[in-house]
Amino acid sequence: MTPQRVPLLAGLVVLLAAACTVTDHDGAAPTTAPAAGTTAAATTPAATTPAATPAVTTSAAPVEGAWRVTYGWDVPTAPARVTHQVRVPVTPAPGEPLPVLVEVRVGDHPAEGFSRITFAFLGPTPSYQVGYVPQVWTEGRGAPVDLPGTAYLSVRFDPAQAHDARGAGTAALPPARIGYPTLRGWAAAGDFEGHLSFGLGLRPPAGGTLPVRLGEATRPDGTHVVAVDVRRG
Repeated sequence: MTPQRVPLLAGLVVLLAAACTVTDHDGAAPTTAPAAGTTAAATTPAATTPAATPAVTTSAAPVEGAWRVTYGWDVPTAPARVTHQVRVPVTPAPGEPLPVLVEVRVGDHPAEGFSRITFAFLGPTPSYQVGYVPQVWTEGRGAPVDLPGTAYLSVRFDPAQAHDARGAGTAALPPARIGYPTLRGWAAAGDFEGHLSFGLGLRPPAGGTLPVRLGEATRPDGTHVVAVDVRRG
């Protein structure tokens, strides 16, 4: 499989309500359609620098409704990994062999004290890993991924992809600059050989790191959603 690129929507400003953004049932705002004349920018396939400490495998605990928490509020000193068994190919040819990313959404929850980014997949839920890294780097060239803030989270999925058989991007995406109090932005960081990764840029109020929470759900349309929640302060 050859490296593929994940397109990003640029030049769009997210308008936030005074109290909270309008969100759907899984707590993230629907992706806004691009404005007239807006073009999509592409990023170089990338991967984050692996942490020196081993991954921490977590188990899921059920919560209300269809949601379940897979990593409770904590600061992951080692990457938190949630494992799902995915039999490949997930669909026979000419279908896509891996879970396919179809949407990224963001939502702010001031009353509940967190901001959220969700990743929705067509097909089974892939395994995923989330952890703090000093810097997110591109694959191969080793160039730093541009992210706002002072702390960075690596979010990685496997097996998963964000492109179709023609190499076109499959996901509806929000603007890269989020601008919530602590969750400031996100960026694609790699879509290569079944590994799909992203970087999140955070701005903790006093430096350092922030507690995060991970969760899963299945939407009424059958897509499987992974959420990353970040404390607002």
